[in-house]
Amino acid sequence: MNTGLPRWLLLPAVAGFALVVVPLLALAYSVDWSKFLTSVSTAASQDALWLSLRTATASTLLCVLLGVPMAAVLARTHWRGLPLLRAMVLLPLVLPPVVGGIALLYTFGRQGLIGKHLEVAGIHIAFSTTAVVLAQTFVALPFLVLTLEAAMRTAGSRYEDIAATLGARPTTVWRRVSLPLLRPALISGAVLSFARALGEFGATLTFAGSLQGRTRTLPLEIYLEREADPDAAVALSLLLVVVAVLIVLVAYRRPGRIAGPGTTLRSGRRPGPNPSRGRTDADRDLGSAR
Repeated sequence: MNTGLPRWLLLPAVAGFALVVVPLLALAYSVDWSKFLTSVSTAASQDALWLSLRTATASTLLCVLLGVPMAAVLARTHWRGLPLLRAMVLLPLVLPPVVGGIALLYTFGRQGLIGKHLEVAGIHIAFSTTAVVLAQTFVALPFLVLTLEAAMRTAGSRYEDIAATLGARPTTVWRRVSLPLLRPALISGAVLSFARALGEFGATLTFAGSLQGRTRTLPLEIYLEREADPDAAVALSLLLVVVAVLIVLVAYRRPGRIAGPGTTLRSGRRPGPNPSRGRTDADRDLGSAR
């Protein structure tokens, strides 16, 4: 197979693939298959799995709701404090999750900066399912913002500028031009956010605790089972891996949907000028944005 790549790249590539794949195979090999169904079908395991799926879905929706405007501001505005703001937004990528959990606790806890005012109004966030969603959103949001910002910078603003010159209002340009171009990157960022939320542990444990049916997600259940029943912990770990793999396979089932830095559209082309089309065709495409 001639890929056009230097042959010396194959050795570190194989080593990298092995570093990811071999531990997963070792995990599957370690499962006691005679007890697998029993381990993953207990009430605690089922509660943890469905709670993880529900909270990860809610946090992903919150990431999309907040992250798309955040990425647009970072990619399309220019002011002196923008690098510092970007660094703060991306900080959860490098912070230990437990630090994020402590920060959330001192923000939304009973004596927190905002939490003490919410407590007066009868709203309790810490150690609740809402706390799980907030913790997952805190750690997952940068993945969506980073993906979308990179895609917007790669795509440029040519089509938005053309639509604006044709008389389209900013909201119309955003809805009819910008969002369709960002759709592959949005799918990619949402999948990354969901996967990160599904596997969140440290911030959730610190901010939400471990209450079965309320805050004990599947990673927390795996941690607890590791002390009491290692075989069950291995089975639940494999279950979490399988769920994550299925999600990624469904999202990336077609190569044209993969997006991120250097975004490609569904047709496989990068957003940008198409030399095979003239100015008249471009104007016709954008005419509906007026």
